[in-house]
Order: sequence, then C-alpha cells, then structure tokens
Amino acid sequence: MNVNTFQEKLKEEGIELSDIQLKQFEVYYETLVEWNEKINLTAITEKEEVYTKHFFDSITAAFHSDFTKDIHICDVGAGAGFPSIPLKICFPNIKVTIVDSLQKRITFLNHLANQLEITGVSFYHDRAELFGNNASFRDKFDVVMARAVARMSVLSELCLPLCKTGGTFIAMKGPNFQSELKDSKGAIELLGGEIRDVHTFQLPEDSGERNIALINKKRKTPKKYPRKPGVPNKSPLA
Repeated sequence: MNVNTFQEKLKEEGIELSDIQLKQFEVYYETLVEWNEKINLTAITEKEEVYTKHFFDSITAAFHSDFTKDIHICDVGAGAGFPSIPLKICFPNIKVTIVDSLQKRITFLNHLANQLEITGVSFYHDRAELFGNNASFRDKFDVVMARAVARMSVLSELCLPLCKTGGTFIAMKGPNFQSELKDSKGAIELLGGEIRDVHTFQLPEDSGERNIALINKKRKTPKKYPRKPGVPNKSPLA
C-alpha cells in the first residue's frame, strides 16, 4: 500500500497519524533499506510492501488490544523492530523493551531509535531463554509480543515467563495457525496462560492471512521455564 492508503486504513481503525509520525515511518523505511545492504534485516524492501507487510501488519495488534495506556511491552525476537517500533511510533506513550539474539540487529535498533528521535525504548542482546530467567525482566511486562518468531508452543515458553500475572501475551502469526494453536494448548496452560481470543483476517491488497492470538497470563510460570537456550525449539512442550 502507498503512504496515503496506509494513513487512511489506520484512520479507519481510529489511529490518526500526525505529520511527525508519518515522517518517522518514512525515516524508518529509508533506514531499514540502507542498513539492509549491510546486514540481513528483511527480504522485503519494496516501499509499498514494507508499508503493508511490516508497518501496517505490526500495527494490527492495536486493532485488538489497547495500546493507548501507559503500558510496558516486551518484543521478543523483534529483528528489525517489528511489531514494537511501528506501535511505538503510533503510541508514543508505551514503553518498549526489545530482546534479540543478534548484536547486529541491536546495533541497528539503537541507530534507528536515534534517527526516529524516540524515547522510552531499551534494546538487549540476549537469548530469550536467558532473558526470561533474569529476575530484572521476569514477570515484569504488561504485554509481551512476538511476530512470526517460532511455533506457538516454543513462543509461549519464551514469552509467558516475561509477562506479569494479569498481563497479555500477543502472538502475531501467519496463515494456517489454528492447528498450531491446538497443538500448543497444553504448553500454554502449563506455562500459566489461557487463550482469550484469536483474530483471523486478511491484510489489505491481497497481502495474505494473519492471525493474532491473545493469551491471558493467569498465574506465574513455573520456575524451570524457560529451559536452557535451544531446548524449547528442539523439544517443544506438548
């Protein structure tokens, strides 16, 4: 979608962008493409595709959850900043913590934050398994998010330990999600979560199916989770 369509589609959902915010998205795009020549951040670089499949796609989380409050969100495996940085541009009030396992991406995100002139963002180079066992971050976040990082049972083990009791884990996934979710129900329950809702929809301009799962954190995650780095992916919880 072009920038005008992007702006109009968000306005239809009650999100009105200022000239400053529109400029921030433009700077985001330019910085992403520039850095993508040095490090692998995304396979999508055509402008209208970036606006649809990265920027708009990231913001769809706000169509189903309230980001107008002063909440602290943790984005696990954000890569080039999706979904949390587009959400931060739209909702400057939120506080964002990003954890990613690749230092090059963290370097990019620090540069991007400076270019966008945003505050209230923190970036950590760490494995999600170790981050989730760090007392400074475990049980601390109102919302924990992940976008297309891993299978749902694996994501739940990485994300639910970080979420406050009473908070929300938001998983943003592609097509054919229902069978994946069904296979992960036991893991979600074990880790202290409860499925609240799943929203299935199509991105504009035939850009594909998306699913957003909202998981309530009902109780604290058992201390032994997440397991050691690499174990959740090799041996997902049933």
